[in-house]
Amino acid sequence: MLVRRNRWKARCTGQRWRSCLQHGRKEGWRLLLSDETVLELRERIRQQIDFSGALSDDGLIRLVEKNVFQWSERNPITAGDKVKLVKRLYHSFRGLDILQPLMEDATVTEIMINHHEEIFIERNGKLSKLPMVFESKERLEDLIQTIVAGVNRAVNESAPIVDARLKDGSRVHVVLPPIALRGPAVTIRKFPDKPLTVHQLVELGTLTEEAAELLCSLIAAQYNLFISGGTGTGKTTFLNALSQYIPSDERIITIEDSAELQIRTVPNLVSLETRNANTEGKGEITIRELIRASLRMRPSRIIVGEVRGGEALDMLQAMNTGHSGSMSTGHANGAKDMLARLETMTLSAADMPIPVIRQQIASALDILVHLSRLRDGSRRVTEICEVLGVVQGEIQLNTLYRFEEEGERDGRLIGSLQPIGDGLQHTEKLQMAGLYRSMKGSTAS
Repeated sequence: MLVRRNRWKARCTGQRWRSCLQHGRKEGWRLLLSDETVLELRERIRQQIDFSGALSDDGLIRLVEKNVFQWSERNPITAGDKVKLVKRLYHSFRGLDILQPLMEDATVTEIMINHHEEIFIERNGKLSKLPMVFESKERLEDLIQTIVAGVNRAVNESAPIVDARLKDGSRVHVVLPPIALRGPAVTIRKFPDKPLTVHQLVELGTLTEEAAELLCSLIAAQYNLFISGGTGTGKTTFLNALSQYIPSDERIITIEDSAELQIRTVPNLVSLETRNANTEGKGEITIRELIRASLRMRPSRIIVGEVRGGEALDMLQAMNTGHSGSMSTGHANGAKDMLARLETMTLSAADMPIPVIRQQIASALDILVHLSRLRDGSRRVTEICEVLGVVQGEIQLNTLYRFEEEGERDGRLIGSLQPIGDGLQHTEKLQMAGLYRSMKGSTAS
């Protein structure tokens, strides 16, 4: 065993050896196979592809296997390492190179490339640095161009920032030098093939069963709902889950910067996505334009994936003009902070008096739900508030639930949403929908 370990150590020097020690023998092999070996074999295969012309996926796999088996005759490796090497080489031509296994790993929710030698992932709410690296900055740049070209986008020094959506729905954000000082930076946010259900969110501890029952009833009864939270708190996931309680006989229009919503329970659905300007600065279609267009499409509800600016005014006006049950999300640190941000966004679109803006917000929104990412990495609903109206120039909130921390066990926070106050005050929509009934706790007054 010692001899075998020393042989391995002899092939892993410097920083690579430290990584091998940290991540074990298999990780050491993965690092070894991702450097000189992959470069050598990939170049050999590339020359054969150029010589033989276009190859099908099956043809490429056969060509890769042939070269790997020939190489392994001189460099004995295990059958498992052969399989990994074949996959690694194939993905370097037709997939996302070293990122492909991460894309296929359901436990990985985010991939963050700070530069070609620094890759982080988020797995189960925790960030960790990976031992794998791109062999060069040029290889990462090639991969970036492959990604953006596949979705008909362009990124270069004159336009160094781009958002794109992969075929599987994952969202990609790219920043190139000179904006990114250390080299190309890429962030990939993955989404599950099947959206989480409210029941699954309850099992994960995101919210309590009692709070979930209330929110699902409010969605069915066409309360206008706004979800706030920081980056990566699960706003889109939560919106997806709640949307499953929209009655199937309604017509829904979704509007997003980058399509992420997965509404599968409503057949009468139209999904709209913004478009960036072309290289000549023409052809841009904004969320504001799409909201206005959606009003002429006879929607029952309008769902705006996220508001960041002047489109907040259009969204509020849509909610105030007969499109009950509409929903949206936004970035904020709390429910009250979200109201202040909506004021600022609305002001950016129109020079209106603050009292008028606050009246618009209070009339449009019925319920605010705030999500937070806690220090243990978990995503929780930390506040559910009812918007009561404007009193003495201020928007009044009725807090229905607030997250109460009870302690910590094995590095995980213990706590849950607790009912606060006198319960839901505005029950008219519930009554009209035939859903009003006596509920536990503070769900209804």
